[in-house]
Amino acid sequence: MQNCDVIVIGSGIGGLCAAGLLARYGKRVIVCESHTIAGGAAHSFRRRKFEFDSGPSFYCGLTDAQSLNPLKQVLDVLGESLSCVSYDPLGHYHLPEGTFAVYGNIERYLHEVEKITLQGAKELKQFQERLLPLYEAMKGIPTLALRTDWQMILVLIRRYLPSLTKMLPNLPIVQASVGNVMDATVKDAWVRRLIDLECFLLSGLKAHGTIAPEVAFMLGERSRCGVEYPVGGSAAIVNALVRGLEKFHGKLRLGCHVEQILVESGKAVGVRLQNGEILKAPVVISNATIWDTYTKLLRPEDLPASYRKVSLNTPAVDSFMHLHLGIRGEGLENLTGHHVVVHDGQLDITSPGNTCMISIPSVWDATLAPEKHHVVHAYTLEPYGGWEKNARYEQKKQERAKSLYRALERIIPDIRDRIELELIGTPLTHARYLRRYQGTYGPAIAAGKGMFPNTHTPIAGLYRVGDSTMPGIGVPAVAASGILCANTLVKPEQTAELLDNLLHF
Repeated sequence: MQNCDVIVIGSGIGGLCAAGLLARYGKRVIVCESHTIAGGAAHSFRRRKFEFDSGPSFYCGLTDAQSLNPLKQVLDVLGESLSCVSYDPLGHYHLPEGTFAVYGNIERYLHEVEKITLQGAKELKQFQERLLPLYEAMKGIPTLALRTDWQMILVLIRRYLPSLTKMLPNLPIVQASVGNVMDATVKDAWVRRLIDLECFLLSGLKAHGTIAPEVAFMLGERSRCGVEYPVGGSAAIVNALVRGLEKFHGKLRLGCHVEQILVESGKAVGVRLQNGEILKAPVVISNATIWDTYTKLLRPEDLPASYRKVSLNTPAVDSFMHLHLGIRGEGLENLTGHHVVVHDGQLDITSPGNTCMISIPSVWDATLAPEKHHVVHAYTLEPYGGWEKNARYEQKKQERAKSLYRALERIIPDIRDRIELELIGTPLTHARYLRRYQGTYGPAIAAGKGMFPNTHTPIAGLYRVGDSTMPGIGVPAVAASGILCANTLVKPEQTAELLDNLLHF
């Protein structure tokens, strides 16, 4: 007896996108979420009337009809939408040389760079002009049409041949790193550091480690569709995906911890829950990381030894220190929402504590905090190694949070006097609450140094989605992984019907 057609382990955005699409295709889907809150690394949580995002806070193209954002495409198919607040500039970079605004509009962005380096701005324009044709070529092939098996070739030829032809001149940079494009177009040292910074914010790696299509997509989307914040925070996105899943009769089970993926004769046949319950299905999709899937959810003998060893040696992005603050907001009427602070220009931007990201989403959505208050989320890279729950743990948390407070003081000088609620998160916090290997946010596979593990596994009927399967550690990448996995499990004709219905709608 089968309980359902598909079991999805984890309700991160990748898992929910795969589950929602498969439910839309008519599959019987159950999502098992260990936490009592859906959303994985993108969940929101409330403390004393303050609503916090746990992870992503920067979004492009959530409402624009022409958006290429894979998440928007899934929401459209599920008949769900979001209320969003648009804003520009998209943020401010606070560098040792000074502060400048970052605009989504490319011309306004270049104008800001001109104030610092005229020659650098010219070179940055050449850099962007080399990447944007790739975005233009990608525009004609929606992620919603893609899959990860050989039939994708037929889909592309039958439906998207003109767009495929447009891709041909861009093939040299499709697998190239952003660093290769930068080396060919940019000599200015300041602009090179700027490109490294933007790549790091996007992928967790600098320019030479980031693949060119990621940055082409980012530049094109933020200029064409704009940047926006969903009213209600990341929880609004998760709730919309859950509504879409349930609308098509999929089920989400919270507090439902999967102990083991059951494998018989090389095939996935279901899962065993922590409470001993067994759920049967011919397809299991893991939204856990590659490391957690292959060590905690499977037995060593379930995988070929060499494959398992290579997979577990996949390098990981470091974890993070996080500050979640509830503060008094009097006198902060001109506050803006996104900031990036680099403390030391001589230090590598990836050095723990040197680059700090700050989000103040109550600037756009006042309902996230009590009246005349703000919620603040600041974070910076922090290695997992050396963290232990011992007598020094609380003291170490305070010490490692100092760089975040220094960064916040660039934006709100008297931040410490305004605090009403302080929460400090460490790599151990992430490992515990998000059930993520060493608290990481995904693989650190540099461009040209290896391929990302895709949705397939050596076990028949077992698939993977999430940030261990696609380049980039952001929402579009994980949403795309969910789409590719779901489409691979149905006939191309079903996907074509879905696309045609969406176009007519």
